Parts: sequence; C-alpha cells; structure tokens
Amino acid sequence: MKFKSYLLALVLAGTGFICNAAPIRVACVGDSITYGSGLKDRQHNSYPVWLGRWLGEGYDVRNFGVSGATLLHQGDRPYIVQHAYTNALDFKADIFIINLGANDSKHPGDGSLDAAKAVNNWQYSSNFVSDYEAMIATFKNSSPSAKFYVCLPTPDYPGRWGINDKTIREEIIPMVRTIAKDTGASIIDLYTAMSGKAELFPDTVHPNDEGAKEMAAAVYHALEGHAPTETAASTVAK
Repeated sequence: MKFKSYLLALVLAGTGFICNAAPIRVACVGDSITYGSGLKDRQHNSYPVWLGRWLGEGYDVRNFGVSGATLLHQGDRPYIVQHAYTNALDFKADIFIINLGANDSKHPGDGSLDAAKAVNNWQYSSNFVSDYEAMIATFKNSSPSAKFYVCLPTPDYPGRWGINDKTIREEIIPMVRTIAKDTGASIIDLYTAMSGKAELFPDTVHPNDEGAKEMAAAVYHALEGHAPTETAASTVAK
C-alpha cells in the first residue's frame, strides 16, 4: 500500500496536482476606482476583493489602487511615483489588470460638473501611449511571463473634478486599444460593462458597492470566460 501511495504521489506531481502549489498572483493596478474610494467598506467590497473572492483559494489578488493616480508621468499624481507602484513591481504578479486613465482626462472644459476648477492633465495627452507602454514594459521586466489586461475606463455621469467622459470615450479608449495591440495585452471593456448604470455611480465617478461588484464580475468574465457563479458570489470575503 505504501508503494502504491508513493506511485500515486508521483503521478499527481507529474500532472501538476500539487496541494501546496503557489497561488496565481493577480495585481490590480489603478486609481481610486480600483482602490475603492466612496465604498462603505472597501476592505470587503472593492472590486479586487470581489475578484479574489470569486477566483478562490488558487489566487492571490492584491489591490494596488491609488486615489487620484494618473497614468501620465506629468500628471498631478503620477502612479509611477507612488508606493503602490513599487509594491506592485515587488509582488511579481502572474496577471496584471491595469485600470488607469480617468484622472488623466482632467482638463478645464465641458463635460465635468466642476471642470472650471480642474487641473489640466490632458494637456500631456501626446505622452499617454508611450507612458502606458513604458509602465507595461517595466512590469514585464519584473514579471517576464506575466499576462496583461488593460481596462477601458468606466464611464462618468457626467464626471467631477474635471474627469471628462467625452475625453475618456473619444480619446483615451482608442489609445488604450492601441496600447493593447502594441503590447499584446488583452482588453477588459469596463466602459461598456458599466454604461447605462448611472445609479451605481452616486458621485458620478466612483461606483458604489453594487457597482464595484459588477466591475469585478466583468473582470472575472475576462479572465475565466464566464460569469461568476451564484455560489461563489454568496461566499464571505477571505
């Protein structure tokens, strides 16, 4: 019996069924929408937490969101100078999910409730593609075999703090599609997934608890090819 058990262990090891295999590391990189600003309990209801809950024990999902962060290096709060960026690099993820661009759209123009007071991040728009691709390249240097997903930002209704939905829709989204093509990243279309759902964005920019859950479902579908099950949805946070 001992010999048979030994053979079984060898077979399981050879097929990859190792009970103590390292979990798949998932880095959620982003701004306040990833961080969970505006949620009643972001520690349990941010989209990365929902994603990790649904993916299960075989995954280690971390939230590297930073409120106000810009993709643009010359923006008012560049992501690349935040501690979360360094932490994301050190995490050496197997999967990177990047959701940046909303704060880059800020400019004093039409489309935001308080645009007159906005900083002008979008004046540096000509650098958006190169800055984004440089970030992905740096992550790839740290995690050469990682899979990358770039998100089309969520819509704004109509937006605040200078965040401009028209700029996101007509300029940033086409640029993100170009970035995906150039880098081989996959696209997660959060703009379409969250369109027509203004009731889930009480401050017109940040999703509420239900909105964060719907975002997580869209990301989960992109990773797994199907919607999360109700059984998984009903589990408590890890």
